[in-house]
Parts: sequence; C-alpha cells; structure tokens
Amino acid sequence: MLSSLVRLQSRFGNVLSVYKVKTPSQNSWFSLKYSTAAAERKKFYQDVSISQAEGGLYEINLDHRKLKTPGGKLFTVPNEALAIAVATEWDAQRDTLKFYTMHMTTLCNTALDNPTQRNKDQMINAALKFLETDTVCYRVDEPEGLVELQKYEWDPVLHWIENRYNVVIGSSSSILGPDIPQATKDTFRQHLNSYNLWSLTGLEYMITQLKSVVLSFGVIDRHLTVEQAVLLSRLEEEYQIRRWGNVEWVHDYDTYELRARTAAGALFVHLSSESSTVKHKLLQD
Repeated sequence: MLSSLVRLQSRFGNVLSVYKVKTPSQNSWFSLKYSTAAAERKKFYQDVSISQAEGGLYEINLDHRKLKTPGGKLFTVPNEALAIAVATEWDAQRDTLKFYTMHMTTLCNTALDNPTQRNKDQMINAALKFLETDTVCYRVDEPEGLVELQKYEWDPVLHWIENRYNVVIGSSSSILGPDIPQATKDTFRQHLNSYNLWSLTGLEYMITQLKSVVLSFGVIDRHLTVEQAVLLSRLEEEYQIRRWGNVEWVHDYDTYELRARTAAGALFVHLSSESSTVKHKLLQD
C-alpha cells in the first residue's frame, strides 16, 4: 500500500501532499453517509486491500468483505489509482473510525449512488450557477485597505482565467454581482462537458468549498496551489483577522479543513478523469 501511495505522489505532486489522509467509520454493512457528519465508530477490520473486478473496475476489501455504498451498491471505482486513494483512507484509521475525514470515500459514494438523481446537464447547470456569485467577482467598496487587497490578489487570477478560456467575467461591487455574458457561460458549459460524471462530482465539491468556479479551475489547471486557492477564498476573513486578531486554533482548524476538502476534490477530479486527453490537459502546467 505504501509503495502505491508513493507512485500516486510522484504523479500528482502537490495536490496529494496537501491532502492529508484522515480517518473513517463504519458498521459491518459499510453504510456511510454522503455528508461528512461527525460520526465515529470503533474500527472493525484489520486489513485493507483492493481487487480488480469485471469491466476493469476496482473494489475495496476490508479483511475479506467488500465495501458497499450507503445505497447498498458494491463500492467500485474506475481505476487503480482512485482505488488506492480510497483504500489509503481506510488503511490510515486507528482504533476509531472517523467518517467525516474520508473525503475521497464520500465523493465515490456520491458518484456511485447519485443520491440527488441528477444527470450531467443538471450538474453542469449547478456549477455554472456558482459563477454568478463567484467569490473573486464580488468586491467591497470599503475599507480602502480591503478594496486594494482584493484588487491586488484577485485581479491576476481573474485575468488569468479570462485569457485561459478567452472569456469575459469581470467583477462588481454591486449586490447583484457582475453581469456574466452568455458567451462566457457557453464556453464554460462546453468545457465542463469534457468531464465525466465522476469528475464533475469532484469539481462541484471544490466549487462549493471555495465558493468559486474561478479558483477551482485555477487549482485543476495547476495555475494555483491548494494553499493559494484557500487563502484567496478567505481573503476578506484573513484581512479582518490581521486587523482585529482571531481565536488562533479555530482559524487554523478551519483553514486546514478547507485545504483538505479542496485537495481531496482536486485529486478526485484528476483520478476519475477517464480520457487520457483530459488527464493531460488537467495535469499540464
């Protein structure tokens, strides 16, 4: 298992290094919740392994029992790399299983069971809806220090994505936000159509964490590191902390959790991309 994780590290670099594997929980039927609720249970297995199933799929085994989804489906993933990432989460558990830290497992469960019963078009529409309220597009009028900070930190990322995809997004201090041109939405829709349902699940997870399509694409396209994207998503909060101070451990915990969730989403997108062309596009600098 360790050697397999090292191979993943060499392939996916900083995304995997930021994603610190934490710990899961479960009963003999392996029924996990889709949400990361604060559930903990006593560990009930010793060994974790993966095995190849029919159709090139991979399964996760806890001792001699096969992992299942909350919906009762056999837990299968499309490739070995993703299977290793999930198995590593389970293998990292100690005496107590902590489901709320198992982001890769949760994302796989969501992709397999599709609890909201959405199709690809509906998932793309949901992702594009976030563009209208994107974090980096909403600007403040005051204080002056924050106005300048947003311009200095957010404008370069906004200019990058506009040039990268040949679109116009813009920013606004209006409560209505910027008026996103239809041509921009059409371009992003076409781009999102290149992702499969599993990858869209991971991307939507990232967008909801960062509250930003722009920052999520920045991480996926390797323009931003996870740490940079998280800092940019929390820019106003970081400004207020520097000005007024903070409860240190609370701030650190929130930051680390957001990094872990964002990194898990990015890794999930990379590992679940079926097309070698898409993989190359995502992994290139």
